Amino acid sequence: MNSALQQDLNDFENILEKAKQQAIGFLNDLENIPTSKKETIDTNRELNQSGLGSLAVLEEFNNRLVPLMVASPGPRYWGFVTGGSTPASIAGDWLASIYDQNTQAVASQGGNSALIEFETIHLLLQLLKLPKSFLGGFVTGATMSNFTCLGVARQWFGKQFGKDFAKNGISEPINILTATPHSSSIKSLSMLGIGSQNYTTIKTTSGNREAVDIQDLEKNIKKLDGKPFILISSAGTVNTADFDDFESISKLREQYNFWWHIDAAFGGFAAVSEKYKHFVKGWEEADSITIDCHKWLNVPYENAFYLIKEQHTSLQIETFQNSNAPYLGNPLENFNYLNVLPENSRRLRALPVWFSLLAYGKEGFQDIIEKSIALALHFGNMLIEDKVFELLAPIRLNNVCFTLKGNHNQEKVSEFLIQLNNTGKVFMTPTVYQNRKGIRASFVNWRTTENDIRIVIDEMKEVFSKI
Repeated sequence: MNSALQQDLNDFENILEKAKQQAIGFLNDLENIPTSKKETIDTNRELNQSGLGSLAVLEEFNNRLVPLMVASPGPRYWGFVTGGSTPASIAGDWLASIYDQNTQAVASQGGNSALIEFETIHLLLQLLKLPKSFLGGFVTGATMSNFTCLGVARQWFGKQFGKDFAKNGISEPINILTATPHSSSIKSLSMLGIGSQNYTTIKTTSGNREAVDIQDLEKNIKKLDGKPFILISSAGTVNTADFDDFESISKLREQYNFWWHIDAAFGGFAAVSEKYKHFVKGWEEADSITIDCHKWLNVPYENAFYLIKEQHTSLQIETFQNSNAPYLGNPLENFNYLNVLPENSRRLRALPVWFSLLAYGKEGFQDIIEKSIALALHFGNMLIEDKVFELLAPIRLNNVCFTLKGNHNQEKVSEFLIQLNNTGKVFMTPTVYQNRKGIRASFVNWRTTENDIRIVIDEMKEVFSKI
């Protein structure tokens, strides 16, 4: 055994203790760690010959790489709809690394950790008040969840023409209808060979909305003259957290033949709250749903899951099965996750979610959801009161889309946000909404408080006074 590796084996407990103390120090100091930095490193480091050992590497990490780290798990990181990591989720994530399972099978000599994934999906269905007719699994994020769901939708579309697209390739134009899709859905269309521009954009409903206009949707459906199509709808659009009308879409399914996919990366968690569950009323009729866990469920990156109706399992297997590896067994006889989703190698992503769900329960997550929405409303009210800023859209859930007040300030928006983020007190992301430059603040982190909003508002006033 290599001498450095042998030394690490002998000193394993001390190494883990040092790493633990490092982690505790970072998490306890999140309030003081900047949300943005300009630090850089020379990435042309030479690889040493004999190895330094873990403790020496940890020291170099502290000296060279830690300065690159920002407070993305902290209470004022409001960009990208980024959740923090709760204590239970960190414990689960650490143990997922320790046990280091390749989570695939439920009845195998080589390990059955996928049973934990089955149970976690069962718990999530209860949290989201969805029926057991959905089967699900964990992937890296919303992009891979959308990819998985739309991959099965592609196979479904081919079957409407008696064709197997998974085996023989796409041989029919695929009809996609959508109103305000997330970029990850469009990226998925590209990766699936459908084409990132091969979709029809449906009008949005009137009244400063991003939701699909049901009348225009039906108008475009009729243009297809009975041909099947795939509908990509939204439960929480990226700018304004708007929701499509799922009840009306459900009624359309009584007349037309289509695969219904919902991107509910963060908005799906509205179902957890009695106050906001009306936003997703009717979504249980969908064929597939995408939901992120590293957003509003507040677990570490990378963590998301897909939900696909059980009736489509054969299509799912046709899409993703490892058909040229006989040692993996018959996918119809022995369930294995590698036959129903893209990745063959899978860590136990369910474990941090399982820890979180059991640790905090339905009431814990309802509190996180409703508190986040209350903070978004509070932030929006403070922006309006300040009279320097204006909302670009109503606050429907947890996203606040705003800009500098007045068209004469449009040219200052980008510089304002750059300077604001440079303070390191807050991080928000730029956007364009209805042809106006804007800023988006997303409230999903369990640590955020009203005091954080006061800190940010003060910084915003200070920055604006200087530009």
